[in-house]
Amino acid sequence: MNIAIVGASGAVGQEFLRVLDEQNFPFDELTLFGSKRSAGREYTFRGKNYTVKELVHGDDFKDIDIAFVSAGGGTSLEFAETITRHGTLMIDNSSAFRMEQDVPLVVPEVNGDDAFNAPRNIIANPNCTTIQMVVALKPINDLSPIKRVHVATYQAASGAGAAAMDELVNQHGQLTRGEEPTVEKFAFQLAYNVIPHIDVFTDNDYTKEEMKMNRETKKIMHAPGLEVSATCVRVPVMRAHSEAVWLETERPVSVDEARKALSEAEGVVLVDDPANKCYPMPLDVAGKDPVFVGRVRRDLANENGLSMWLVGDQIKKGAALNAVQIAQYLLAHGWKR
Repeated sequence: MNIAIVGASGAVGQEFLRVLDEQNFPFDELTLFGSKRSAGREYTFRGKNYTVKELVHGDDFKDIDIAFVSAGGGTSLEFAETITRHGTLMIDNSSAFRMEQDVPLVVPEVNGDDAFNAPRNIIANPNCTTIQMVVALKPINDLSPIKRVHVATYQAASGAGAAAMDELVNQHGQLTRGEEPTVEKFAFQLAYNVIPHIDVFTDNDYTKEEMKMNRETKKIMHAPGLEVSATCVRVPVMRAHSEAVWLETERPVSVDEARKALSEAEGVVLVDDPANKCYPMPLDVAGKDPVFVGRVRRDLANENGLSMWLVGDQIKKGAALNAVQIAQYLLAHGWKR
């Protein structure tokens, strides 16, 4: 098993290395690729030094079985044919191919078998907020099909990259010193603020991030009639996204039923004891693998509705970990190049 990471020097690329190690992912050879700027950098992994190669159009992927790609949508579009033409499976973390009909969009706990239907040798990793939401929706949907979802996200600075995290830290320092805060990565100052704007606005006044949640959720859950409406907000948190979710099922699902299903669900940890102030928070979830769910309660405005709160580390489950889990699912179910 020969694997590659494309975009190895980025935040998600580095998380790929950590996750591959944590998951004890089996491989014989590892190749790291990056831009011309990052080519030549060295990283140590499992006691061995690896040098980043420049990603170019050639035959570098000829003997690579699986490539984990996180270098941006433009790079994915440009190099997809180069990566896959010799049979390499490309697991892509960008939005480039997510809504293509012949590219599966996969969260293993929800629709793992879709990964076997990849005629272009490309599997798409969903948007981070979508991933953690559908992991929590799946056990409820198994009790009674979900008809409608409303979600408000509270997304950490890390969702915009390492430079955005640095900007948040710098803004706090600048404001403490009485200086004007530097604003480059976000539309406005994020420190001591929330910004109801992630990605660009579309013609319907929803942002692309919000429309990703709408479209991707339907595709992953094989539910074209599912109604999804999202409001995505950037909050001054370093790492781990939170979501407030309101859902409507075909029949009433009791809180006890929902809690039991969530407590038994793959990839979910139920933290739900409000009397003792037990509920998920990004401070506790950062760096952890599962999606943490709490505040499960009946929706007072909908007799078939439930409300819940969930938190997940969007660099791990929302990106690198989900991609590695796709590969693990394939290998565990007999996939071969």
